[in-house]
Order: sequence, then structure tokens, then C-alpha cells
Amino acid sequence: MKILIVGLGSIGQRHLRNLRRSFGNKIDISAYRAVGRNLKISDNMTSEADIDLESDYNIKTYTDYDLALKDGPDAVIICNPTRLHVPVALKAAINGVNLFFEKPVSDSPAEIGKLSRIVKEKGLITFVGFQLRFNPCLKLIKDLLLKNRIGQVVTAYSEFGEYLPAAHPYEDYRNGYAARKDLGGGALLSLIHELDYLQWLFGMPNRVFAIGGKISALEMDADDSDSILMEHYISGRKVPVYVHLDFIQRPPSRKCVITGEQGKIIWDYYSSTVELRLADGGNEIFCFDNFNRNDMFKEEMEYFINCLSRSQKAEIDLEEGLKSLRIVFGARQSIETGEVVKVQDLVI
Repeated sequence: MKILIVGLGSIGQRHLRNLRRSFGNKIDISAYRAVGRNLKISDNMTSEADIDLESDYNIKTYTDYDLALKDGPDAVIICNPTRLHVPVALKAAINGVNLFFEKPVSDSPAEIGKLSRIVKEKGLITFVGFQLRFNPCLKLIKDLLLKNRIGQVVTAYSEFGEYLPAAHPYEDYRNGYAARKDLGGGALLSLIHELDYLQWLFGMPNRVFAIGGKISALEMDADDSDSILMEHYISGRKVPVYVHLDFIQRPPSRKCVITGEQGKIIWDYYSSTVELRLADGGNEIFCFDNFNRNDMFKEEMEYFINCLSRSQKAEIDLEEGLKSLRIVFGARQSIETGEVVKVQDLVI
């Protein structure tokens, strides 16, 4: 099997390492590089400069994307800035190559419809890298909700805030894609994982209202703080689900609280714990002490490669991955207009 990775920044190198860890040299890996920095970035975001990545990772690199595609990869793993995802994906899809997208699929609806049509016509396998779906805490929460452990859900609150300059300590945050509107950055798009797992747990919202934008002193032109109120229908009832995303918080915070008529579920990402508090006084705490962040990325990559090997449709395919992006577009429209937006009315 041949895999082509587009972009060897932190996430591209992480996927490369995980492919080697899981499959060794059974997979022929190449990379298309537009920038070509010789900076090796580890799982814990430390870096080494002046490293020849081609020899260090035992891969072939290309500076011409068309030439890289002519080598006949079975799949392209798209890890370049968000604004560039769809052009890269379109060229691969036209050539009949399967697709792995780093989230989000795009920062714009432009040509997504065209890409979707080509994917369907050619029967391509697609996957969007929402690795939180492989988080053991969220998998447990999904199971608790399916088993109705807290009864009818009445509200949920989700939060993810981190200080952008500390996220990638090896680079000047002002030059990174997350800070730049022209590369598809901003908190709303870059921290889209929360929107994905909420729609995975509760389904798509009917309406959204959002307030956000650039509010801090950070030197960036993309949004750094966004708050979104979503109207979901859960078991036939209207339920408010609130999400806050920002690039400002120190220390970082990532959590979710789901309240039901018979109790509540409390998740803290950084402690890897899920607390189940029941109305009858029962209380359970589930601790995943052995959780390693990279395990999610490794598991999602193994899943994708298995889908390729079996010619099997992925659960988080392009169509599924576009659901959270639709919510982003709705929230962005609401921020711009100050109005409530019906998500299903948006055209992608």
C-alpha cells in the first residue's frame, strides 16, 4: 500500500510516525512538501532543527504535487493549512485516490459540492480526522447516554480554551495557520472537535446563535474566542447545548457537562476522568489513567488503513465530517449578522 502525506508539520509528522509504529515498512510512505522546513516535531511538541526528514523518516519527498500523484498512492493524507485542503483533495479525487482529511475539511463551502460528487462517482474511501471520537472518555459517555443513565438530557455545556502561543512552542504562533484568516485559521475552525463530538452525541442542531471574533491582545487576524448556543432535538424535546472555544485561556481547559433529569455526566479531558452523578445519590468516577493523547491518533490511523484494506466505508467519512463544518458556517453567519441561523438551510 502507498500513502502520500501532504504537509509535514506537526500533524503530518505525527501521522507518519504512527503509520510506521503500526505498520512498519509494510506501507510505502511519501510526502509532498511546499514549505520544506527541516524541523522534526515530536509527539509532545518538542522540536529538533536541521533534520533531514526524508532520511530520518525513510520516506520519499516531492516538491511537485502532480508528480507525487503520478507515483500512484492509494490514499492522500491531507495535513496542509485548512484553506488548501479542498484543492489538494480535488486533484487527488479526480485521479481516483482515497482521502484522509485533517479537520476541518475546509474553511469555505466553495467546491465542496464538486468534491462530494467526485468522491461518490468514483466510490472513494474518505475519512476526516476527528480523533476525539477515539477518546475513551467520550466513548464511555456515548455508551452512558445510549443506556439512558441520566435520563432525558436537558442541557449540555462544552468548553475548550487554550493559549495559542503555547500550543506549538516550536514556532511563532503569529505565522501558524491557526492565527491566520488567509489560511483558514481561527478558534471556530481550529477547535472544531467540540462541535463534532457534540453532534456525534446529540445529532445535528436545528438552529445556532453565536457571538465571537477577535477580542484578545493576541497578534492574529482570525477569531480567538467564540461562544455558540445550539438548539438540539433530543428524544423529541428542544435542548440547549452551549459551546465555548478560545485561544486565550491559561491554564487550558477542556471539559463537558451533560445534565439529565436523573443525573449528570462530567468529563475533564486533562484528568481523563468521567464522573457520573445520579439523582438517587449514586456517584461513579471512571479514570483512564493510562490515556495517552497519541493513542487517539494512532487508533484513527489504524482504522483508516483497515478501511482501505477492506474497501470499507469509514464511519467518519466526508459526508459525516461536513456536519460539524455546517455548524461552523452557521455560527460564523450568526456572528456576522447577529441573527439565529437555521443550520439545515445552509448550502454546502
